[in-house]
Amino acid sequence: MEKFPITARGFAAMEVELRNLKTVERPNVIKAIAEARAHGDLSENAEYHAAREKQSFIEGRILELAARIAGAEVIDVSKLSGDQVKFGATIILIDEDTEEKVTYQIVGEYEADLKKGMLSVSAPLSRALIGKKKGDSIEVTTPKGSKSYEIVEVKFK
Repeated sequence: MEKFPITARGFAAMEVELRNLKTVERPNVIKAIAEARAHGDLSENAEYHAAREKQSFIEGRILELAARIAGAEVIDVSKLSGDQVKFGATIILIDEDTEEKVTYQIVGEYEADLKKGMLSVSAPLSRALIGKKKGDSIEVTTPKGSKSYEIVEVKFK
């Protein structure tokens, strides 16, 4: 199995979700299936079919999370330092065209969320940033076209 990097925070979130699925969601859906069965004819029982569909989703998600957890290489970002951009770094950038400041943390692909400023290590912007330092300029091709950024700050927190 191929290992993939993930922050300690992202790993903990996966463990919490897995525990919730196993201890809360799975028992709830089993109970819902039992209640729906008690209503009689299963072929026309929408509650039963909905509960079975939810059970299928939960079981699939449990397997997916278990596999991710097994393949995770947890990296404690708080123990990292330096002035070069690498996995776990929080980077403040200035868009050279609009002068807009943006902040991203480079994280594992399973914990990436652009709305929260968490950029996947495999994203084009991350790949362009890796190895660069404060003051460097980069140009990256995005789905919206070519963008130029200047690195204002690199920190690890």
